[in-house]
Amino acid sequence: MSYRLVVSEKPSVAMAYAKVLGVTNRKDGYLEGNGYLVSWCVGHLVELAPPNTYGEQYVKWSIADLPILPQKWQYLVSASTKKQFGVLKDLMNRTDVDSIVCATDAGQCG
Repeated sequence: MSYRLVVSEKPSVAMAYAKVLGVTNRKDGYLEGNGYLVSWCVGHLVELAPPNTYGEQYVKWSIADLPILPQKWQYLVSASTKKQFGVLKDLMNRTDVDSIVCATDAGQCG
């Protein structure tokens, strides 16, 4: 059996989607059933790395250093969302997931 993963912006929205899709089997960080896996983000799962990540010169930076425009942007998993990030990562990498539906607001789809 293959699954379609639906990712919502928060748990309450995931529960609403699950109800409409007939998904009733609750797991840790997601729901499963009827050909769907329904999960959620919790706020922003990742955030931009702080300026000091890009160099010692930015440990104490000033307005004169702006804009700070790195060659490659770095991201960090938020400590408060690390568990749910792991759940979503595992779900997205399951071999039985054949598609992912981004059912979040526009700011959360990457």
